[in-house]
Amino acid sequence: MAALEQVPVAPASPERFRAIVGDDYEQVEEAIAAAGRLLSGRVIWHVNSTARGGGVAEMLQSLLAYARGAGVDVRWLTIGGDPEFFRVTKRIHNHLHESPGDGGELGTEEHLIYERTLQAAADELTGMVRKGDIVYIHDPQPAGLIPHVQAADVGIVWRCHIGVDRPGPLARRAWEFMRRYVEDADAYAFSRREFVWDGLETQRLWIVPPSIDAFSPKNEELDPDAVRSILNVIGLGHGDHFTHAVFHRQDGSQARVNRAADLDQDGPLSTDAPLVSQVSRWDRLKDPAGVLRCFADHTNTPGAHLLLAGPAVEGVTDDPEGGEVLAEIRDLREGLPEPVRKRVHLACLPMEDVEENAAMVNAIQRRSDIVMQKSLAEGFGLTVAEAMWKARPMVASRVGGIQDQIVDGDSGVLIDDPADLAGAGKAIDGLLDDPDRARAMGQAARERVTKNFLGTRHLVQYMQLIEEMLARDG
Repeated sequence: MAALEQVPVAPASPERFRAIVGDDYEQVEEAIAAAGRLLSGRVIWHVNSTARGGGVAEMLQSLLAYARGAGVDVRWLTIGGDPEFFRVTKRIHNHLHESPGDGGELGTEEHLIYERTLQAAADELTGMVRKGDIVYIHDPQPAGLIPHVQAADVGIVWRCHIGVDRPGPLARRAWEFMRRYVEDADAYAFSRREFVWDGLETQRLWIVPPSIDAFSPKNEELDPDAVRSILNVIGLGHGDHFTHAVFHRQDGSQARVNRAADLDQDGPLSTDAPLVSQVSRWDRLKDPAGVLRCFADHTNTPGAHLLLAGPAVEGVTDDPEGGEVLAEIRDLREGLPEPVRKRVHLACLPMEDVEENAAMVNAIQRRSDIVMQKSLAEGFGLTVAEAMWKARPMVASRVGGIQDQIVDGDSGVLIDDPADLAGAGKAIDGLLDDPDRARAMGQAARERVTKNFLGTRHLVQYMQLIEEMLARDG
């Protein structure tokens, strides 16, 4: 695997948001004008660990496309690594969520593995950047690049998308492991104030919530025929009606969903069955096992079905635990009583074409009556905003950025304790039994995303950050 891979990004015009955000688009125009003044001749580099799977990759694909459409020279790089490196970075990830993960240490040996793996990427990156460029380093995996590129006289932003509401000894141990790499960045951008590490310079601190792209294949409008056809291709729907399984790629061209998912199910969904779904990576912190037990043991709506969907595990290179978690969920489903098992579906969505994968998720969320995100810990959880944008009522845990998105009782239902399976089951039954309330909640959810969580707000904040950083550091 190469030390660095460049990810192609096609430009997209931010102008398409004008009709959605109305008068607020003036801020976008101001940001575009500022970018023209300040960023001409500069390259804005973004570096993360993967181009597919997870919210960061999806967000970058859209944000960088709109930045290019606004005339900014942005480029996207991903780092490589061997299984040993990604075991260490997954351990850091888990500890930052106050979870023991594999139970391993973060000590001298792990520092050596981490630094040794990133050395080749650091050599390549320092050869690419030029004085005056700006480099965004996303999350722990590539953070060890910061000390290397600091000497190249560039602006460095460390963007941390993850954290925990109440850090304990594990999270603080991860902070200390990472601190030597990130503390000399010119700016720190966190998704939530609660995630900010102790001891970082407050003058360099920014709070930048993530965002979604309303026009991406995952969030574009799909008519009912398209939803049905895509589910049929996946293998979740009844029938052989495939001709309407179309979506639009990021560049505006039309494409068709062709691939089937890897499914664990006794039979496809009937067209009128109430559907509860959760779409997430196969990660213990997303608690798919808890969702399955909640549905099996604590919901009583007749005929309701549960769908747990996630990426094909071989398509997510930076998460070595995905296969283990999926195997555990498959065993749990197989152990259910037959009448319950028939109403539980598992779907591993193919990742060969990330835009096709996104269209599948879009169709699943639009087919769902309720979307869940019962995470034990969460950085932000953009799958929540994606479902809210589709006017779907949410049942979700009051953790991390989920609670920043959902107003409890208005745009969704928050479960105070993620371990409260009975409470989550009661919330599901309550919404399925009251379609008018569920519909009103979904509409309120869409309005909240329109106001707070679209990519235009994100682009404006990033431009404000760059302006301030350049003014401060000259």
